[in-house]
Amino acid sequence: MNDYEVIRQIGQGAFGKAFLVRDKGGGENKQCVVKEISLRKMSAREKEASKKEVTLLSKMKHPNIVTFIRSFQEGGSLYIVMEYCDGGDLMKKINMQRGVSFTEEQIVDWFVQICLGLKHIHDRKILHRDIKAQVFYLGTTTHTYVLLL
Repeated sequence: MNDYEVIRQIGQGAFGKAFLVRDKGGGENKQCVVKEISLRKMSAREKEASKKEVTLLSKMKHPNIVTFIRSFQEGGSLYIVMEYCDGGDLMKKINMQRGVSFTEEQIVDWFVQICLGLKHIHDRKILHRDIKAQVFYLGTTTHTYVLLL
């Protein structure tokens, strides 16, 4: 984690946390997300499944799938570095609307992008087992991204 400066924690799940970080290397001052997964409390089977998911994510190259940057293990944790989607997740966006409807055009645009990302995954015989608004991320550009993990 020495290569990254933690800006803030942006999420937490059963096995780990997600942090918005700044990449110290490369001189670009680029922001990305580091997902920290604690391997300490996992069974051998769960650890193996986590490593397989990282391998799968590293092979997914599609405009509507969150870009994998790298992964590494350190001090009993697995770290996954991914593209930062600065628009937040779709659930956050829905909640921010406070009852105001999205335009039909916006809904169709997001729907098509989500379907394209899922099609890419399904074409590779991979089943996404956790489809919900919290795994669809929005960029400030017009892109919607599917997160595999």
